Amino acid sequence: MFTTRTLTAIAITSSLVLVGGAAQAKGTDHQLSPRTHFVMKPDGSSGLRADGAGIPNIDSVKKTIAAYYGDPGTGIANKESSPYISEMDRIVKRATKNLQSTYDREIKQGKKPAIVFDADDTTLWTYDMEVAGMHFTFDPALQDVYVQGQKFPATPAMVGFVDKAADIGYTIFGLTGRNDNQKAATLGNLDKVGYDAFTADRFYTKWTGTGSSQQPSYITCATAKCTTVEYKAGTRKHIESLGYDITLNVGDQWSDLQGGYADSTLKLPNPTYYLPSADLPGVHEPELSPRTHFTMKPDGSSGLKGDGEGIPNIDSVKSTIYAYYGDPGTGIADKESSPYIREMAKLTHSFAPSVLAQCRAGVKHHTKPAIVLDADDTTLWTYDMEVAGMHFTFDPALQDVYVQGQKFPATPSMVSFVNAADKAGCTIIGLTGRNDNQKAATIANLQKVGYQGFTAANYYTKWTGVGSSQQPSYVTCATAKCTTIEYKSQTRAHVESPSGGGYDIVANFGDQFSDLIGGHGKAYKLPNPTYYLP
Repeated sequence: MFTTRTLTAIAITSSLVLVGGAAQAKGTDHQLSPRTHFVMKPDGSSGLRADGAGIPNIDSVKKTIAAYYGDPGTGIANKESSPYISEMDRIVKRATKNLQSTYDREIKQGKKPAIVFDADDTTLWTYDMEVAGMHFTFDPALQDVYVQGQKFPATPAMVGFVDKAADIGYTIFGLTGRNDNQKAATLGNLDKVGYDAFTADRFYTKWTGTGSSQQPSYITCATAKCTTVEYKAGTRKHIESLGYDITLNVGDQWSDLQGGYADSTLKLPNPTYYLPSADLPGVHEPELSPRTHFTMKPDGSSGLKGDGEGIPNIDSVKSTIYAYYGDPGTGIADKESSPYIREMAKLTHSFAPSVLAQCRAGVKHHTKPAIVLDADDTTLWTYDMEVAGMHFTFDPALQDVYVQGQKFPATPSMVSFVNAADKAGCTIIGLTGRNDNQKAATIANLQKVGYQGFTAANYYTKWTGVGSSQQPSYVTCATAKCTTIEYKSQTRAHVESPSGGGYDIVANFGDQFSDLIGGHGKAYKLPNPTYYLP
């Protein structure tokens, strides 16, 4: 139970929670916008901070990646023009300048110069598989279908670069994490898209452990299972033992490049997945590590800058989100303890005294005080559905299964707060983007997890356009289809109007900025990096 006495003692000030004024004035909505600067370590550990707004929102990351690859939203990259293609052209142009002089120096010193290339997103471009095919969730069976079908185009600018190096006289090696069963198809795909320099004897794939495909003697592992760095660095060491000098090692993952046995490295951009691997014992290569500081606008436009390393890698974002919710990798959030739960406790304890005081004051002055609350991730917690169920890719049919099944737990700390507000005299009003067909199940779910005060009369869901579920007269749209902001802000205006009950909205709660923009109540933003609804 919340009390003013106990909460005041531990109240904190948080820019995540309170924005705007007592009755959000026109022109102050600029304060209701997502963060654009982030510090994120690649291993996900940044999620251990109780700072949900400091995690790059995964939907904004997806939009940024799409813009970078010229993907119009289909999961298919533009093969003619994009910021990614332009950046690859610049990278390869710079690298090409040094090819001849480096080769000449090596030959003069009596060496046999060689260059090593990774496959996926170094010589072959996997974007369409990763996004249209897998929706950023790796599927080894589907990957094998793409590999065996030789479905990958060439990575932009790389055919010319490899051919140029071969023409100069470099020996070209391939070194990939694809397995021996995929070697022939990979070589076929490389040949199909125009590469001439890769040969079976100089193309290294990873063993399967079945039949003749066994770990080679030149690979020794510090652990029972070889890491990427152990495999790739050990193979490069083997190549050099054959008399070659690897002047350049090219890859899209830092783990392609770690571990030495190359005079220089060339990192190609790839924010679509991240394959980490510990460095070799005793080896420290801080220069071969991902960026940790990012600037990203929520609308995806930052992807137009042509800076792939400046886009938060989506796998690192996922790992950060997992850590924040205490998810061990199963897609299920820890319901007892996590940075998210701790942050929610701090936030509710910070705003509860003020809101409850306004509820009591409103009752005293007969102003009909009310609080408005969104549903998903404001009062009901959708993480398990979003991650275990949907893998961060929204599925409306599956969402309806969860809604009708009343499967959502309460958002941490919100039951106690809402019930305290109800007891303090505020009318509890629900306002959600869920539709009229989901209204009864939503209210039942709220009651099931302990909320008091929600009633059908004061719970607003969105019309379906079928039968009696039609757009209400108090909602008018600037376009053919109402935006979230139009629907929610105009509904709040209706709630404050005589026809809507004449309530005084003292607080408006939501996990999306679009829940809050448009005035009518002081805005309180709850953290949610798992999706973004502009």
